[in-house]
Amino acid sequence: MALRKYLRNAWVAGIDQFEFERIVTISFRTKTGVLKLVVELFGEGNLILTNEQNVIIQALAFKKMRDRDILHNVVLELPPSSGKNPFKVTQTELEEALKNAGETEVVRSIARFLGVGGVYAEEILLRANVDKTKHCNALTSEEVRVIYETLKTLLAAISGGNLEAAIVLGEDGELLDVVPIKLERYEDFKTQGYPIFNQALDEFYLRVTVAERAVNHLEVDKIKKEAERLRRIVAEQEKSIHEDEAKAERDKLIGDTIYAHFNELQTFQEQLLKANQQGYEWNTIITTVMAAKKTGKPPAAYVESFDGKNLALNLGMDSFHFSFNLRDSLFDNANRYYEHGKRAKEKSQGALFALQDSKRKLAKIERELAEAEELKSLKPAEIIETLSKRKVEMENRKWYEKFRWFLTSDCFLVVAGKDTVSNEVLVKKYAKQEDAVFHAEITGAPFVVVKAEGKPISEQALREAGDFAVSYSRAWRENAGSADVYWVKVDQLSKSGPSGESVPHGAFFVVGKRNWMRNVPLRVAVGIIVGDETSFVGGPVDAVKAKTKAYIIILPGDTMGKDLLKHILKSLMRKLSREQREKAGKTSIEQVREFVPYTKGTINLKIT
Repeated sequence: MALRKYLRNAWVAGIDQFEFERIVTISFRTKTGVLKLVVELFGEGNLILTNEQNVIIQALAFKKMRDRDILHNVVLELPPSSGKNPFKVTQTELEEALKNAGETEVVRSIARFLGVGGVYAEEILLRANVDKTKHCNALTSEEVRVIYETLKTLLAAISGGNLEAAIVLGEDGELLDVVPIKLERYEDFKTQGYPIFNQALDEFYLRVTVAERAVNHLEVDKIKKEAERLRRIVAEQEKSIHEDEAKAERDKLIGDTIYAHFNELQTFQEQLLKANQQGYEWNTIITTVMAAKKTGKPPAAYVESFDGKNLALNLGMDSFHFSFNLRDSLFDNANRYYEHGKRAKEKSQGALFALQDSKRKLAKIERELAEAEELKSLKPAEIIETLSKRKVEMENRKWYEKFRWFLTSDCFLVVAGKDTVSNEVLVKKYAKQEDAVFHAEITGAPFVVVKAEGKPISEQALREAGDFAVSYSRAWRENAGSADVYWVKVDQLSKSGPSGESVPHGAFFVVGKRNWMRNVPLRVAVGIIVGDETSFVGGPVDAVKAKTKAYIIILPGDTMGKDLLKHILKSLMRKLSREQREKAGKTSIEQVREFVPYTKGTINLKIT
């Protein structure tokens, strides 16, 4: 509810990962300014909402920690990095870190310093032909250089988008691991390949879930026993803390009582010691005191018994019963109780930390128990069925469906990237020499590829691709009326500039002549097709017109989010006959969202 309050109708402005840590920041543009949602994917996890200056507004869990605090109106400090970002580390930094690691095994140092984990640390060393158990101080400069180059090669293979996703299987077909690329450490293992890494992850974890459910009845019993053990520990710790706190308070009050009766007790102590010095035995002295006690007059009335071995009176005063050592001064007796109370207080505080830790463990195990009970109530067959359905859906899915795409009015496939990663993948993996690659003349615009598929690309297809490229660029967000766009061939795109400088991920340097299309108007159409199933189409106006008569045209504008999408749906429904509306059935704004750039704009009422 708190997030909804602050982020309702907000626009996602960016998604960033902090260094190589498990921390993702999602930036939102709202009416009141920029807000950031920081997602911490470690420990017990957390969601933290801040303003543009990183001052905390809300959090899923507020807490105080050793190195930082997550509290209202406090500037959010991210936790210290667990290692160096492998994408940014230099060879010199790596060499220095390994040198300082001394006799630590190189595999442990790399895993810890770069934060890549044991599997990929071993893979780097395997490819570099360096013994993973070798001590860091025994590495040569040449070995460090090879390790560094291997690291960069591995990172480039993963981040470049040329993935060879696979599930690694054991001898009996059990699931061992899921990887985005082929790893040499699994060279002798059976693998099951997938075209998309997410598909491999999906199947891996669903099948792991099935396996967990198969043995879940055993796990539930085990978790229940652990939960009971932790509950007993928590109860014992709470009892111990209560007793220590009570003792601390009692000992302090005894010390206060001794001081409250200072003169009375001091005089009584001096009388007893003087009698002993005059030759009276302690038994005789105490007999006299106990006789005087019967009169009910203090201080003799305070005496309950005598400890001859330790030369101490057991007193009962002001509702307290305590020992008073005759060998010690009154100050020493009082201070002894103050010290006892202080130690009991310190003990209770230490036990409180242990209690909090036990409660955290108990909360975690109770969550696991709830999950295990839930898993136990479901049948493995249900998950296998879900997995099978997903697998069929994934197998039937075309490669271009993970991008933004449309078919031109003369049936050429046009595909566009959605972000820097998909831009890179689209051009490097799917664009062929015969294709045309478009890019609007505005920073951050997507690359758009017209697939020739062995045919000459028509002028009509080029025009529609140009419309598509400008309309789904940032020019739309800025409410521009038109923009320039150019197209080139694939071999005109390079990942290095004229002077050899590198080009950012998702961008390319253009070599040679550009084919310009000037002042291309920004507009898209959204249409509805009613048949056996109701579907929606979107893209350039001519492309949509070729598929349906029920369409509307959208221009850049300031109507945003659900308001615009609802208006689009209503306008499309008005384009249908009563019979078609009944056949179309229930529709959702989510069915048209993907066709509207930045989910903002205005309907061109003059045409619709």
